[in-house]
Amino acid sequence: MRDVIIIGAGGGGPVVAKELAAQGLDVLMLEAGGRNAKPEQDWSHFEDDSNNPLNGVMRFGPSDRSKPAWYRQMSAPAMNMNMAGVGGTTQIYFGNCPRAMPGAFKGYSGTDAADYDRNYEFPFSYEELRPYYEWVEETLPVQTAAMGKNEKLFYNACESMGMSCQTSRDISSDAYRPQQNAVLQPGGNAGLSSNASEITYPNATGCTMCGHCVQGCFEPMGAPRNLKAKRSTDNSYVPMALTANAWATAGKAASIISDAFVTQIHSSQVNGKTTATGVTWRNTLTDEVVTENAKVVVMAAGCLENPRLWQNSNLPNSHDWVGRGLTDHAFDLVCGQFPFDTGSTKGVGSSSRADFPGKGCIEPTTIGPAFLAANLNMSDSGMRGYYDNGRGIFGEWDGPSGRPVGKELKSFMTDINKTMTMLIITDDDVEADNRVIPSGIINDDNGPIAEVTLNKRTRSARTLANREFLANKAASILRAAGATNIIRADIVPLLIHVQSSMRMGDDPANSVINANGEAHEVHGLYIADNSALSNALGGPNPTLTTQALATRTSEKIMEKHFAGTSWVNSSSPLSSIDNLVTQAVISRGL
Repeated sequence: MRDVIIIGAGGGGPVVAKELAAQGLDVLMLEAGGRNAKPEQDWSHFEDDSNNPLNGVMRFGPSDRSKPAWYRQMSAPAMNMNMAGVGGTTQIYFGNCPRAMPGAFKGYSGTDAADYDRNYEFPFSYEELRPYYEWVEETLPVQTAAMGKNEKLFYNACESMGMSCQTSRDISSDAYRPQQNAVLQPGGNAGLSSNASEITYPNATGCTMCGHCVQGCFEPMGAPRNLKAKRSTDNSYVPMALTANAWATAGKAASIISDAFVTQIHSSQVNGKTTATGVTWRNTLTDEVVTENAKVVVMAAGCLENPRLWQNSNLPNSHDWVGRGLTDHAFDLVCGQFPFDTGSTKGVGSSSRADFPGKGCIEPTTIGPAFLAANLNMSDSGMRGYYDNGRGIFGEWDGPSGRPVGKELKSFMTDINKTMTMLIITDDDVEADNRVIPSGIINDDNGPIAEVTLNKRTRSARTLANREFLANKAASILRAAGATNIIRADIVPLLIHVQSSMRMGDDPANSVINANGEAHEVHGLYIADNSALSNALGGPNPTLTTQALATRTSEKIMEKHFAGTSWVNSSSPLSSIDNLVTQAVISRGL
């Protein structure tokens, strides 16, 4: 019997694995996708090869690319950008690690308190989570992102509009600031040379400024796995979990099995309580079925798969809140054309941001031409300017919203380094009608697939108002920066920043887990990924908060089930790039 079995090795599961392995527990991680153990060979900078949703390396599907991808049933137009494999969607994230806005937490009394979703707060204060933020920030580590021409334009524009610069990591007011980013700073010749030998480790360390963050980072070439620039969990927490006995005094190396799709969580009645006892998984390469027991089970399979697995396992759901409350950060893109070079494809995915507490944030993004064109064409308004039966929203941008086509699209794509793209990230209300249930129509090899209900047009008034406010603000910033033509895409839901489908809360009537991360109705079953988040965080990217919360949940597991004590407030974390970790990674061939 294992001490702990963790379902999923994405953004949250490896955090729990690393923390509990460091305490000496026997930890097993199960990941449905592949390992990508050799990213320099497995990954590519060719966009279609990497990001093709049907047969790309980085897709939601088995590692055997000859087999079909896994699907979700969508009730409205949407794009699923979740990835399978060790590292999960952190494989393609930009590494942006801002803290949540304090207004998302219990006890917040700022003057803007009414601007947040007060019905669905975190069941503890922001101050309680702060040391866990600091712990994760040191572990990854999180640093100020490398900046260049694109950021200078953005900052100058924000200043010209009367905005101030935020210097604290705590978000307290409308302000612009450098991005807090989990991408290692360029070192040596990184970003300074196109000579392959000069941008190879150890001549180069950290980010090489290649600009392919959304396709998985394998730079600098030749670097040990834990020194790859982007601090996705497969480059940070997973190596630490697998080497815990090398750097933690009482540590025990965790185990990981990839291509292991968990199909059932087992439970039994113990002392009158429904109690998690273990899991069954299917080897997606051989179809072998394996069952193993554990004292504690942690769900970290994502916002769509956690509800599916829970309900396919016939676990109790008395209040019907499993899978409800799904939030997606109602994204949008606003893109400007400039008469001069903006450096828009240079560097990491996003190195700057502007935050608007209670509404959300704006992030200039660095993406390649194919990915930009694809995103600009996922419009709920249809082709912009070609017909008048779509949404065609008007605002601070030029003409109606919608996807550019023909000469206009060609113009944007002709010189992408004369554009700047703003990503809109909203603070959304938690809405019970947004949900995930097992499909009553479609099964795959792992049982009924996830059916997702999320319709952008029927979101709450506050969510929609936030989106419009930020889209107009982004267009104004682009105009102040010198843009001569500005388009708003009005994109369909992107299932990237999905969260809250298994939300944390005090009241079992509208939450699935308690303030410690344990299920209200299933003893010994915890949730430690984006689905555990109580709300949309005020709008910031969710990964840092998920990992801070997973660290806190690890302590709660240790205290309740293994007679342990907390460690975050009494010790200091080891960085994932520490030499102890590096040497263990090298010696063990990880």
